[in-house]
Amino acid sequence: MPPAMSDRSPEEIAVSAAGRSFGLVAARWNGEIVDRLLDGAIDALLARGAARGAIEVVRVPGAWEIPLALEELARRELYSGLVALGAVIRGETAHFEVICSACTDGCARVMERHAIPVGFGVLTCNNLAEAEARAGAGSEGNKGREAALAALEMADLLTRLRG
Repeated sequence: MPPAMSDRSPEEIAVSAAGRSFGLVAARWNGEIVDRLLDGAIDALLARGAARGAIEVVRVPGAWEIPLALEELARRELYSGLVALGAVIRGETAHFEVICSACTDGCARVMERHAIPVGFGVLTCNNLAEAEARAGAGSEGNKGREAALAALEMADLLTRLRG
């Protein structure tokens, strides 16, 4: 019988970030929300032993631009993992769906093309209250922190698999 899947969160997985480097791409659109996601991501990596100088932060205009910046960081081949941080809040037009889909697909393509973990911390919320709740101001935790820890866990896994 195969082992049961773990329901532990990335927070519960003991992985060290010491000796690893990370590129974080953060949108400026919805800046107050994204800044909280960014703070959560950086704090998580530092708490796990990453050196402050091993974390590069790149700012982009919005979620649409995140995949291109991730692509450029991945091409450098300097990072153990990347993290995408943004917040897209539903409006009255189809723009929300277009941006969310393009950002998500673009991040996945970077991860697959370069075989590098990309922690996905781009919020796709119906309203500002939902976004705030997911950026550390409510019961949903900080999704930036979770994305950074997921990237760290995957970087560790890839290191072990590549042996």
